[in-house]
Amino acid sequence: MAENLVPDLKAGQICRSEFTVKKSRFITSIGHTRGVEECKAFIARISAEFSDARHNCFAFNGGAAGESGFAGCSDDGEPHGTAGQPMLNVILHCGAGEITAVTTRYFGGILLGTGGLVKAYQDGVKQCLALLKLTAPVAVKKLRLALPLKFYAKAEHELTLAGGEILKREFGAKAVLELCVPAAFCENFKAKTAAACSGQCVFEEI
Repeated sequence: MAENLVPDLKAGQICRSEFTVKKSRFITSIGHTRGVEECKAFIARISAEFSDARHNCFAFNGGAAGESGFAGCSDDGEPHGTAGQPMLNVILHCGAGEITAVTTRYFGGILLGTGGLVKAYQDGVKQCLALLKLTAPVAVKKLRLALPLKFYAKAEHELTLAGGEILKREFGAKAVLELCVPAAFCENFKAKTAAACSGQCVFEEI
């Protein structure tokens, strides 16, 4: 694979694969995650989805391809070194950054042994990566946007035109949105949104 790539997945999208080894079911979920906080949020989301599983092991790299400054992993109850680190080794050498993998295991009653576990967790990530499309990273800016609720639909429309994504929504007296917008279109998006909302919106870079 080429270097300095990221998963071609939008916010909320998941690439997933599954296989069975000696009656144990392994499900690997991969997401595009920028920074450690997004990595942790993805892990929490998958762990909640498969909360009835015995293990939700994970590995992540929130930074650029091959860098380990924003990387981490967990065996989540499997014998030490048999899941998280083997998964992380695959992640750090896959040619992609901003990536989190969670491999869920439903135990089938047959022990796989240390070597069997290492192979299963590595194979899970490799299999899912084989299905994953990669793309060149796009420079983005993160914004917080506060605006009256009546203008929410207009702001969402302008965001779609700019190729941006909503990372978080809060609705109260106003709508408060955390956004990810391609840097090249950010100023144009802000100007068009302000015009569509009659100037009744506040932007803050985060």
